Amino acid sequence: MSEQDSEPVLDVDFFRRWLTTAAASMEREADHLTQLDSAIGDADHGSNLQRGFRAVTGALEKEPPATPGATLVLAGRQLISTVGGASGPLYGTLLRRTGKALGDSAEVTPAQLAEALGAGVAAVAQLGGAKAGDKTMIDALEPAVAALATSFAAASAAAEEGAVATVPLQARKGRASYLGERSIGHQDPGATSSALLIAALAATAGE
Repeated sequence: MSEQDSEPVLDVDFFRRWLTTAAASMEREADHLTQLDSAIGDADHGSNLQRGFRAVTGALEKEPPATPGATLVLAGRQLISTVGGASGPLYGTLLRRTGKALGDSAEVTPAQLAEALGAGVAAVAQLGGAKAGDKTMIDALEPAVAALATSFAAASAAAEEGAVATVPLQARKGRASYLGERSIGHQDPGATSSALLIAALAATAGE
């Protein structure tokens, strides 16, 4: 990390710590995520992400990548190969696309991460055909990317607000959309787990 009076520089160790912190969050919140998913989905979101992020931490320990971008690409690949349902491809796309956008740089700035994460979120939106207001992970991720220009803490707060704001929405995409109006009144599990991912990022930056 550079001097505190300038923009911090994020290296491969930062990204490894972010993913390890995220894995611990998914482990801790697995039951809660599954509970949310049982109301409007297949009741497996928590266990799926728990399994996926365990695979991510295992892969990072086995073959630690040399750059931030490679770290996220590896994590994305692990999630796609180990997580069932829609969340594997969506989360995998988010991390892989973000990693590819970061390129081969050994260190990146928060501004570069924000831009790369924006590319990742756009790829997720395209893959799932979702936009803000459809009651999906996009509702947490888009505001987080916008707020990342301010600070990591602001991004985390925006993601959390976005997740909570899915409660009154009717789902228009994914498994929950089959429920129609019955999806109203439930917080979206994907938006909730996305907020956990951004909260882990903010926690890592605040260490």
